[in-house]
Amino acid sequence: MDGRVVIFGYGPAGKATAERLTAEGREVVVAQRREPAGLPKAAAFVACDALDRDAVVAAARLGGQFVVAIGFAYNGAIWRQAWPRAIGNFVAASEATGARMVFIDNLYMYGPQTAPLVETMPLAAPRGATPLGVGGHKPEARAATTRIWMDACAEGRARVAALRAPDFYGPGAGVSYLGDPSIGRLATGKRAIVLGSPDQPHDYAYVPDIGRAAATLLAAPDSAFGQAWHVPCAPTRTTREILRIAAGALGQNKLKLIAVPEVLIATLGIGVAFLAERSEMRFTFDRPYRVDASKFINAFWADATPFEEGVEKTALAYVGAAKASPVR
Repeated sequence: MDGRVVIFGYGPAGKATAERLTAEGREVVVAQRREPAGLPKAAAFVACDALDRDAVVAAARLGGQFVVAIGFAYNGAIWRQAWPRAIGNFVAASEATGARMVFIDNLYMYGPQTAPLVETMPLAAPRGATPLGVGGHKPEARAATTRIWMDACAEGRARVAALRAPDFYGPGAGVSYLGDPSIGRLATGKRAIVLGSPDQPHDYAYVPDIGRAAATLLAAPDSAFGQAWHVPCAPTRTTREILRIAAGALGQNKLKLIAVPEVLIATLGIGVAFLAERSEMRFTFDRPYRVDASKFINAFWADATPFEEGVEKTALAYVGAAKASPVR
């Protein structure tokens, strides 16, 4: 059973990881509340709720290692409750089974920064901070979550490696800045919608690269655990530059784009829940947002998928999905 990998969550990152591992000939078990459609033939399924510790431990016993690729509703209040509880359950599973854990994480725990993000940056919220630490609910939730697995590793109770990625994109990643609201709309002849400035340099991770990086850590020695790693990204571009690539891949001579200013997002957020949640994270788009992945690059690989390749595949995937879905 040591060669089998349990993947908790089958969103874009979980699916990309499963596809990468099955392509390498690894056995995979996908664990989440409901069985997803389109599982690879080589993958099995087990029902599991990440907030149920007994269920998490039982699922983790099905493999020698496991990947955490879960998500919760984009709501700070939910995050503050659910993320620490869930990661506590996964740490308990690692401790109970001896299985190594790769946690596919984001970068919110650093809070607002002006320099490129590196793994050694302090967490946004001090330990036990009340009221909120710098950045708001979501950075505080991710900082608290980070301390749970870091403490467990420091105490020798679990073996965890965190794989941190910025905003992701790719085929099937509709709920993303480069997904349905932007490239997806361009594929239907509409204007792309961007929240915040499209002209700030901003790193994006290609979802298949996240899956590849997760598989890399699963194959790495124990010395790679007990620490965080940043996913390599293509050289930094602005969102506008990336969407121009998408427009070109779709045969459009000119990029059609609507940019919603941060001040308007904050105003609209008074009555629109998602925009209120997004306004809290404005620091990810109101300044250059760069990720330093040199640690991972020096240890493993550097050839992240170029935007010219990844964006074209994403745009054409939208075209293919539209053709496969008959108009009613």
